[in-house]
Parts: sequence; C-alpha cells; structure tokens
Amino acid sequence: MLRAAINLANPVLFKADAASGAPGGVAVDLAAGLARRLGVDIEVVALPSAKECVRAVQDGAADIGFFAIDPLRGDTLHFTPPYVLMEGVYVVRDDAPITRTGQVDRPGHRVAVGAGSAYALHLARELRHARVVEAPGSGQAVEVFLRDGLDAAAGVRQQMRADLERHPGLRMLDERFMAIHQSMATARARGPAATRCLDAYIEDAKRDGRVAAALARHGVDGAAVAPPGYPRD
Repeated sequence: MLRAAINLANPVLFKADAASGAPGGVAVDLAAGLARRLGVDIEVVALPSAKECVRAVQDGAADIGFFAIDPLRGDTLHFTPPYVLMEGVYVVRDDAPITRTGQVDRPGHRVAVGAGSAYALHLARELRHARVVEAPGSGQAVEVFLRDGLDAAAGVRQQMRADLERHPGLRMLDERFMAIHQSMATARARGPAATRCLDAYIEDAKRDGRVAAALARHGVDGAAVAPPGYPRD
C-alpha cells in the first residue's frame, strides 16, 4: 500500500471529483501512477493543509507527499526534482497604496498566509519589517486578510486568482514574491533506495508527458512543467 498525503487546500494539486466528491487532481494522478509502477494499491491521506501533510510524512502516517521545496523541510524530507513551477503572489485591496511587491515589506504591515506553507516559511525568513499572520490553511488566507483588516494576503497565483473572483474589490500584484518549485517528497529515514525511486519516477513523468497531461486534464492554468533535470534549488 502506498499512502499519499494530499493537501486539500492546494487548488493546483487537488481537485475533488465533481460527481462523487472523491479526491482527485494532479497530485492524486501522480501518486496513482507511482503506485502502479510499484505494483501496490494507493491510499489517499487527505488533509486540510500543507503543514499537516508535512507532519504526516515526517511521522510515517503517509509514505509520500506533494510539497514546495523549502530548506527548512529538507532536514527531514527528501525532495525529488521539481515537477511543476508556480509563483507566490500578493493580493491587496483595490484602494491600497501598494502597487509593487517590495512595498509590502514595510513597518506595521501584516500579511496573511496559510500556516505551514512553503511561502509562509519563505516570508517568515525574508520579510524584515512586515509581520506574517498565519491562516489555518492556504485557502483561508484571503478570508483572514479581509476579516482582520490586514495589508496583504499571500499565496499561489492560482489560488489568489480564484479568491479574487469570490471577493470583489481586491487586486493581485503582477510581480511574484517567490518562485515555488513543487516536488514529491518522502521521509529521509526511508533511505536511499526510496529516494532514488521517487526521483526516477518524477523525471520519467515529466519526460513522457504525464505531468503535462495531468495539468491539462484538471484544467490547471499558469503552472509550468519543470524541465527534466531541473535543479531542486
């Protein structure tokens, strides 16, 4: 049995089946492909946030997960080469004076971001003046931003675009604040045989078009397939 931790809050990687409500999306497709390659069944461990998915893989409650590469996670997790490249962006109110990404990091500014996400970890390291305010998950960052009167919300461009459609009066800054390299991961404690297996699978899936096909099948726009051999950092 291959247990795959799937982040329900990531709209690029997770998409429930419209008819049955069963877990689906790019991450589920890739996990199922790995299970077929290994000749085992798959169990989807569906969790509400990246933070909980990371913990499940670290603690052995799941065998693999789908995370953005981040050095803080690298102590306990092995990341494959990235298979999808995405962008982290800010959302602000229409009447906000903020027009460029660099203007977010000002004294007194507060930024909503999903707890435990790669961009939350990145912003906690990189912001020198603004304060990060954690929402329970990536899908709630804009709600926390609006509810608490914060200055910006941060997240994956696809999620932010969807939130703009639900909340009039907001705008997304065009410039990204980080590049997000999406990877498959497993616990380092599983050893080199497991990590080599995952690396080879992801490289094959990029090369033979499976990643591109999954993005197209689930209608994911704005995410690019990482080229074969693309570096982890």
